[in-house]
Amino acid sequence: MTNLLDYPIGSPGTPWQAPEKEQWLNAQKTKRSFFTLVIPKIEKITTQPCLELVQYGSLDYSDVGETGNTYPLLAFKSAKWQADKPTILVTGGVHGYETSGVFGALAFAHKHAEAYSGDFNLVVAPCVSPWGFETINRWNPLAIDPNRSFVKDSPAPESAALMAFIAQLETPVYAHIDLHETTDSDNGEFRPALAARDGVINTNWNIPDGFYLVGDTIAPQADFQRAVIESVEKVTHIAPADDNGMLIGVALEQFGVINYATKALGLCAGMTDSNYCTTTEVYPDSPRADDENCINAQVAAITGALDYLKKQFT
Repeated sequence: MTNLLDYPIGSPGTPWQAPEKEQWLNAQKTKRSFFTLVIPKIEKITTQPCLELVQYGSLDYSDVGETGNTYPLLAFKSAKWQADKPTILVTGGVHGYETSGVFGALAFAHKHAEAYSGDFNLVVAPCVSPWGFETINRWNPLAIDPNRSFVKDSPAPESAALMAFIAQLETPVYAHIDLHETTDSDNGEFRPALAARDGVINTNWNIPDGFYLVGDTIAPQADFQRAVIESVEKVTHIAPADDNGMLIGVALEQFGVINYATKALGLCAGMTDSNYCTTTEVYPDSPRADDENCINAQVAAITGALDYLKKQFT
């Protein structure tokens, strides 16, 4: 663990106000294009007869400087909705910088959705935070973390739009798989920035080398989480616990699994009252992983979850 006090914006111990947030925003740069890297993949998936494309909102960030743009918020849902089937929600890109979450959700929709369309109603939101995708960022332009903002009257438009979309479906979500990454940049940038923004001391954590899951403390569903881990370990390595039996400072619930209070923390995985929820974490900076391997791990997490859930209905 490393305690870091210094960050180039703000003063240690003093939470950011509007000037510091503006300074942070002005330092952001567009590093890749949502419109050339994500939209073409979405358009390709529209050829899948089992899915229909829905625009559930729009993010107007056109006035935030050189990174400004207006982004469509897009999702896929089952083209043939079945009232007697459970609804599965897959989300990616809640933290826009977590690349495999976006492309993992898209790969599932493109290659695997058809195989599960007879058993479930599917909803796939592949890139919840497109501005974060373009700037490779954890926050939105307001210096707000969407993945701590799935709460009533959310301050993050990304989170508010997704919650409103799911609510208007007027169907209970049976399971939710939220796709994330833990990267070296968490310690190099995002945790120091968070501490500076909030005026606290930053304590970096040891980033696990490998895939792991974050379940829910209230409804951990240990067998479900285990099934996901068993599916993923066929394509990539699972993160071992540290010397204290922990991952990112949290005690291990079982091999490759820790639990968070998803609702209390405003996490995307806790946005519904689903029977089953899990948050994936891959480690793309591992010497044992690459981009394709990380995407495949995300897909294996989704299919492992769905294969387990199918057995609950047979």
